[in-house]
Amino acid sequence: MIYVTGDTHGDISRFESAAAKTLKKGDTLIVCGDFGFIWDNSKKEQKILKKLGKKKYSICFIDGTHENFELLNSYETVDFNGGKAHHICGNLYHLMRGQIYNIESLSFFTMGGGESPDIDIRFENNSWSKAEFPTRDELLFGAENLENHNCTVDYVITHEPPVKIKSFLRLKDSESASVTGLNTYLEELSEVCKFKRWFFGSMHLDKYISGTHIAVYQNIVNILTGEIIR
Repeated sequence: MIYVTGDTHGDISRFESAAAKTLKKGDTLIVCGDFGFIWDNSKKEQKILKKLGKKKYSICFIDGTHENFELLNSYETVDFNGGKAHHICGNLYHLMRGQIYNIESLSFFTMGGGESPDIDIRFENNSWSKAEFPTRDELLFGAENLENHNCTVDYVITHEPPVKIKSFLRLKDSESASVTGLNTYLEELSEVCKFKRWFFGSMHLDKYISGTHIAVYQNIVNILTGEIIR
């Protein structure tokens, strides 16, 4: 079975929760960005990564904005379920941008990255990386990959949402939406591609926006049924 959750930001409690303990051997848990466990390469961090890699289920994450991209990209790139991934250790993988994976006979398009809402602060303290935003080549590769699959996948996994979804959520919060080229790119994909459900994590919200677009944060959700695991 396949499950999805939102940003973990280096907090291991998500993987030690009652919901996570119901996952079985052979299951997969997908994290929609800001994984946060690959940051300083310390001994403590390496110990945590090994612990996560030894889970009976696989943990697969896309990148968000709060990542150490230089360290993340230093991991070995491997073939993984029909796409390319960084193998962190054991059953722990980073799903790369623009890839399409086949997991349990279901297809997944992934596009990590975004723009930090606190970019000014992070730039000042030298913790911002331009690598957080997908490159032109990554965006083109993702679009071409989808075209080669007849613009049809079962599920879309991104950190950021499409423009209309982001604008709607910000309007509900009485905030203006910070729309980037990535949001526009995702909006175009949303309009031309066929998919069952689209999960994203950057809004830090657990909410069914529509029948197809779902924001995830702290919940662990069954990707097939949409059921929240308790």
